[in-house]
Amino acid sequence: MILCPPAGMHSLTRGGRQVGRDPVAQRPNRLSEYQRHQQALQRAQRQQEQQAERARKAAEAESKRREREEKVAYEQRQVELAQTRTIGVEHEAEQLRQLLRNALVEDAPASFERLRRMYTPTTLDKRPWSRPTSPPRWEEFAPPEPGKLSALLGLGKKRYDAEQAASQERFREAQERYQRAEEKRRTTLERKRAAHDMRELQAARATEEFNEALDQRRDEYRAGDPEAVEWFLGEILAASTYPPDFPRGHRIAFRPATGDVLIEIQLPLEEVVPLARSYKYIKSRDETTAVPRPEKERKEIYSSVLAQVALRTIHEVFSGDPDKLINGITLNGHVKTIDRATGHEVSPCLITLSVGREQFTTLRLSQVDPVHCLNRLNALVSPNPYDLEPVRPIIEFDLSKYRLMDSMDVVADLDSRPVLLKLSPTEFEHLIRQLFEAIGMEAWNTQASKDEGVDAVAVSKDPVFNGECIIQAKRYSKLVGVESVQALAGVVEHKRAAKGVLITTSWFGRASHEFARQHGRLQLIEGPELKYLIKEHLGKDVIPGPIPPKRRA
Repeated sequence: MILCPPAGMHSLTRGGRQVGRDPVAQRPNRLSEYQRHQQALQRAQRQQEQQAERARKAAEAESKRREREEKVAYEQRQVELAQTRTIGVEHEAEQLRQLLRNALVEDAPASFERLRRMYTPTTLDKRPWSRPTSPPRWEEFAPPEPGKLSALLGLGKKRYDAEQAASQERFREAQERYQRAEEKRRTTLERKRAAHDMRELQAARATEEFNEALDQRRDEYRAGDPEAVEWFLGEILAASTYPPDFPRGHRIAFRPATGDVLIEIQLPLEEVVPLARSYKYIKSRDETTAVPRPEKERKEIYSSVLAQVALRTIHEVFSGDPDKLINGITLNGHVKTIDRATGHEVSPCLITLSVGREQFTTLRLSQVDPVHCLNRLNALVSPNPYDLEPVRPIIEFDLSKYRLMDSMDVVADLDSRPVLLKLSPTEFEHLIRQLFEAIGMEAWNTQASKDEGVDAVAVSKDPVFNGECIIQAKRYSKLVGVESVQALAGVVEHKRAAKGVLITTSWFGRASHEFARQHGRLQLIEGPELKYLIKEHLGKDVIPGPIPPKRRA
């Protein structure tokens, strides 16, 4: 019997003998291939991990490198910003040191010729309205004609005629719209042209009128008219260029009789001097700090600034005076600030000086030390301007702004028991001025025009109880209305006077007395009191005017 090998068994002949192949004997080979595959996968995974690690480290190194570069760039920018700020404060300090020299190298800030205006015609831009639009064309509306065959056979003629009529209607409407648009365009163009011509005419006329007024101002200036002189000097000071944070306030008063001008200017506070001398960037703290300017240096710069502004103002006025009307200048320099003790606004005077043209023009301002120059000019300068320690102005009150006029002796011409109503208004005003002089005050009469209701100005000679008094004289025979008292109150406030006195040959009503009492700085003098004062101080027995009616209790 022949035996067959089991399934899965293969016979091999080895040495004449047939040997079966055992499948278990082949399993180690298959496991080895699997292991080799797993090992290959593991190697590939390790390679990927290594590559990822290398990429991560490279990215981390690149990030650190960028951070270092950004940090270096940031620090460099901060250093440059600190240097820029240092240059800025150095420039500000240098500007303060060169205030006077900058004015010396420039022309006069203003002159009548430079103030003149030039009219320059402008051209109207007609482009939006100058070009007409294209008119409608029939070709754009005409319907297509029927073909030759249709025309021969007479087909579609009715429809073509209808389309032709509709197209003609649309063409007509388009022509009407075009005509309306063209008419509107031409009308608009004409209106724009007329408006432009009117503006040009007005601009030319305004320029001509301004120049004519300027020529009149120049003639008045040459004639020594106080208002014209004060206006022109104000234009000079207003045109002067200073650093942006400088105050520009000023007041000017001119006395034509002497050729003297009183100028009051507003000086800057110590804050104009930069607190920092430089700026420095500190890397360890990542901050920019200011290197403070020494206090001694700040005070020296501020004192120099005040001196330069004073000298510069005088220089600009003298050099800008083309006709040499100004013989002398009295300058008062004030600062405006808040009194920390009271919270009120104060204006202490820090510099005051008076100098003539001849004395000032001999100075070589480009070579002087401003502080020493003021000392040479006998200026009064605050010993501690940074502490706002004031000095007393050479001229305490701006009297020349009241248009003072020459005095007239009226008392000498008074007869026995004269009637004051028979005096002229000017004579009565001079009599009142002489009365205040006899009382012990310095007094001046004002010009008849542009006096703002001021007839005279008086100043007390008492060094303790000094004060400026505005006087109005009413040579009336009837009641003086309360509106006159109210007007005087307004002038007192405007002039910043210490007191206002309203004198009349007649009397005031109860409302006037009540208003003066509530105001506190007004005094009303009626006829009887005026009679007594003239008798007491001038030695004249006068008749002031009618007897006032009895007041009701």
